[in-house]
This record gives sequence, C-alpha cells and structure tokens, in this order.
Amino acid sequence: MRDSYDVVIVGGGVMGACTAYWLAANPDFDGSIVLIERDPSYARSSSALSAAGIRVQFSNRANVEIGLFGTEFIRDFPTLMEVDGDRPGLGFHPGGYLFLANTEDQARILRENHDVQRAAGAEVELWDADRLKWAFPHLNTDDIRLASYGLSGEGWFDNTGIMAGARRKARALGAAIVTDEVVGMTRAGNRVTGVRLASGATLGAGTVVNAAGPRGGQVAAMAGIALPVEPRKRTLFVYDAAQTPEGSARVNQGRLPLMVDPSGAWCRPEGRFFLAGGVPENDAPAPHDDFAPDHPEWENQIWPALAARSPQFEALKLVRFWAGHYDYNTFDQNGIVGRHPEIRNFIFQNGFSGHGLQQGPAVGRAVMELITYGGFRSIDLSEMRYERIAEGRPFLEQAVV
Repeated sequence: MRDSYDVVIVGGGVMGACTAYWLAANPDFDGSIVLIERDPSYARSSSALSAAGIRVQFSNRANVEIGLFGTEFIRDFPTLMEVDGDRPGLGFHPGGYLFLANTEDQARILRENHDVQRAAGAEVELWDADRLKWAFPHLNTDDIRLASYGLSGEGWFDNTGIMAGARRKARALGAAIVTDEVVGMTRAGNRVTGVRLASGATLGAGTVVNAAGPRGGQVAAMAGIALPVEPRKRTLFVYDAAQTPEGSARVNQGRLPLMVDPSGAWCRPEGRFFLAGGVPENDAPAPHDDFAPDHPEWENQIWPALAARSPQFEALKLVRFWAGHYDYNTFDQNGIVGRHPEIRNFIFQNGFSGHGLQQGPAVGRAVMELITYGGFRSIDLSEMRYERIAEGRPFLEQAVV
C-alpha cells in the first residue's frame, strides 16, 4: 500500500467498485486509485442485501437513462469484466416491472412518468384493467385504473456478482483494494488532504470519493460536511406459494414481473419461490448495527396486500427473510452526485435510497468523468449535485419503490 493516492474511494460496494473500475479502465486517467472497504465479507452491505432489481420506470429522465445504461452494462458485463479468460455473467432475468394504480392520482403519475420514459427511449406500455387481466390472469384487477409495464430493460440480476466482478477487474487494471475502515480525515483549508484508517495509517488523497452507502453521512461529517443521508431498514421476505402463478403470464414467455401494488407492497419471482418487500409504516432511521427483520411488516402489510391482489397469494409459506439498509436521502430520496461546492476535491456518490445497485454502473462512470474530464459527459447528472440541498431545490422522484 502506498502512502498516498490520487483518488481514495471510501466504500467498496457497487458504487465504489464501479467507480474504481471506470477510472482504472480509462486510458485518459493515469492516476493511482485505492478502494477502501471495512467489511470484505459484505455481510451487511446494502448492495449484497438488496432485491437486485433494475428498472427504467422512473419519473426523471436522468434516472431513466441511468437505468437504460445499467441494463446495457449488465448485458456487456462478461466482456467488460473479463480477467485471464474468465468472463463472469450476472444471470439477468428480464422479468420487467409492473406498476399498478388504483386511484386517479396514481394513474396521473403513471401517465406523466410514461411520457418521460418514452422520450428517453424506454420501452414501456400503459395498460387498462382489461389488458392487465389478459396478460396476468391471476391478478385481481377490479380496482385498477391503470398499469405500467416494462417491455424490456428491466428485471433482476446477481447483486454480489456485479460488485465482485468490478472489484476484480479494477484490481487487475492496477487499482489497490484495501480492507480497512476510514475513521477520520485531514484537511488543509478547503481541501481534504488525507484519510485516517482504523489500522492507524493515514493515506494522502488527491480526491476523496464518498461511496460509503448508509454510512455516507458519517464519512461526510469527517470532512466537516453535513449530508442528509442515514440508514433506513428494509426487510425482504422469500415465500412459497402453494399454487404458484409463475408461468401463467400471456406475455414475456410466461414470466411474471416485479409487481408494485398500489399499497406499496411488491413481489417478484425468485427461482421457484417469490421475493417480497414494502415500505415500513414507521420508516424511522435505523441504527447502523440493526439488521433484525421486521416480522410484523409481513403479517400486517405485505401478505394482506398480496392476498388481496391474487387468490394464488393467499396460501403462502415464508421460506427465509433478512433485512438490509437503504442509504436514505432524507432531502428528496434521490442520489447526490458531484463535488462539494467549497471542498472541491470531495465528491459525493450517496443517498440513492434503494436504487444504488442498479444505478452504480452509470453513476460510477459519471464520477470517473467528473474526475478525469471535469464534468459529466455520458449522462447529465447536474440535477443531482449537492448544491440543490442548500438551495432547497429537491430533485423529486415520483416512482419510488
């Protein structure tokens, strides 16, 4: 390990790993890179504990474009991440996403989102209740006013695989991967000059990238910066349906999509089982060490919603469950990407509020562009800059799951 690096990336999840990869792979960047991760097992990593979905159905064009690129990245992953002849795949399941609306306000949002999505090149259709019932006969559609269904570019994939592949490729291209914890930072005026590690070492830093996920607020505070990012717990449930509806769809070769019910509960196929989740009624900040599953959420919210939506989801058996953390942006639930306006060598890659795994490839590329070229080139993420927080100008996303 060197005494200093041109770029120090704090956090080795999907955001940090993809940023390290894009920097190392770019011949226009000739600096040194170190990726620092406190837990090499990733046992409590948000990326590893996520539902591993990717979608294009967002309400902001930037998020749609991020999703479109993410699908392209997943498709090209074996070629991009090849090391010594090994070409890792991500097992992409193109099941699509299905958003359901049962109020006029929800239907209006789906229509508005659809216009943005189509303008950005996403293949998404709006369906009435009759078309929805034809496509997915197991669903109760009596209360549905409108549905939005992704025809391509959406599904789920190997979450740990994308992190491992990007880290391994970055290392093969010369990036250093260090197991340690950043516990402090040194500053000289309006520059961060280094990071202090739990091991006792201090590394000099030309640029510091905050990719610390739910701990992003803590890392920013080390540099004297306020960042509205905190952990929010989400519990995921795997269940077995006595009479599975998988295979009954009249679209997409019988595959069921990830369905988002108007209640906020969602479910998708997971092998021969199903995976489900939702938004807790009491969505309070979670302690960093709290990974206890919220069992009442299943009994009180998710199962009742699924049973009401499909008679084939009435007889269910839980198989397993776990909890992970969102890096939740309390300001507007959208990612914060870019340089601090005063501490210019401190870059944010934070607050993706549950969308980080799917947005990591595009955001990692964007941060690489910012460091290498001084600005965004591929996708304009200027609306995600940190300054919007001080300006009180939220970058709102209506399609939050």
